[in-house]
Amino acid sequence: MTLSIVIVNYNVCGFLEQCLLSVRDAVKGISHEIFVVDNASTDGSEAYISTRFPQVKYIYNTENVGFSKANNQAIAQSSGRYVLLLNPDTVVGESVLDEACHFLDEHDDAGALGVKMIDGDGKFLPESKRGFPSPWVSFCKIFGLSKLFPYSRRFGRYHLRFLDENSTHRVDVLSGAFMLLRRSTLDRCGLLDENFFMYGEDIDLSYRMTLTGEKNYYLPLRILHYKGESTKTESLRYVRIFYQAMFIFLRKHYPHYKLFALLSIKTAIYMRATTAAVRRFLFPKKEKRCDVNGKWYIWSREADPIKNILDKYGITPTLVTPDGRDIAPHLFRSENIRHVVFDRKTLSYGRIIEQMERWSVPGKVCFYIYSPDSGKIVSAHSLLT
Repeated sequence: MTLSIVIVNYNVCGFLEQCLLSVRDAVKGISHEIFVVDNASTDGSEAYISTRFPQVKYIYNTENVGFSKANNQAIAQSSGRYVLLLNPDTVVGESVLDEACHFLDEHDDAGALGVKMIDGDGKFLPESKRGFPSPWVSFCKIFGLSKLFPYSRRFGRYHLRFLDENSTHRVDVLSGAFMLLRRSTLDRCGLLDENFFMYGEDIDLSYRMTLTGEKNYYLPLRILHYKGESTKTESLRYVRIFYQAMFIFLRKHYPHYKLFALLSIKTAIYMRATTAAVRRFLFPKKEKRCDVNGKWYIWSREADPIKNILDKYGITPTLVTPDGRDIAPHLFRSENIRHVVFDRKTLSYGRIIEQMERWSVPGKVCFYIYSPDSGKIVSAHSLLT
């Protein structure tokens, strides 16, 4: 078997369904198996998804055991030559998996690879390629130097923004949202470290792979990752867990820096957590949504099912086109178009992701994908049925 795909789900049934629909198209021609590990979801995922996708292998946990342990449960049962760790809030283009597997076939030095991720607004996610959080890189990240000088080779090594996002590169860290690994690599370096409950496990695994002589590659193959790390940075819980994971990594791999790590990372955790708490109290942030008063545009050859769903929410689309030729990026400004619904029956997932990146106006334009297989319209911020 060529490919084992492992998806860990926790209360994101709508996203998971769309993810599996995109994977179903992407694995055509590839011998594969798909695992979904559910960490005790309470949103009806178990009953609904198992009925919709009976060919998937399911593992149901009675409690949330964390991202690392859940992945390890499926990896231990898998048999593919390659193993893909994939987040449930992703959408992959039809050719991505084939091209990614082909890259590993052709590059014996590659132990694993990641891809170019864009968020639900069509914006590039910098966590697609990262550097190891060494004491210096961690210092720059914690105290804002990497944000102040994002393209600096000295200060901006956390997100490697000085590397072209549209070219192939060797990188340090791959994202656990899409990480394609050789099984032989996992056999040599071990599975995910379960001390990382959430966040940091991909950094640790990437680092351990390089210790065995493997190389990690970034490929500019587009996927959609709705809830990238960049969307969570205002969360108090995210700040605490993220920096705690950084501390675990430093303590594990840089033990001679223990005192430095303890002082700087622990101090940073409390500083950033306190700052986030104060900011949230003084400047409460509303849930991010696009202007509902803006115009709606549908790209579909058979728009009636989409119109019927929108009508339930009192929405009347302004423009419907079967081929997209009636719309251009400048119209988002001049015509106040704020919502774009792509019909999966009209466009491939790969083409939809490409258009989202091309038309991206973060915070101004919301993108939605309608799937006739599910009868749902999905975006980063809402699920319309």
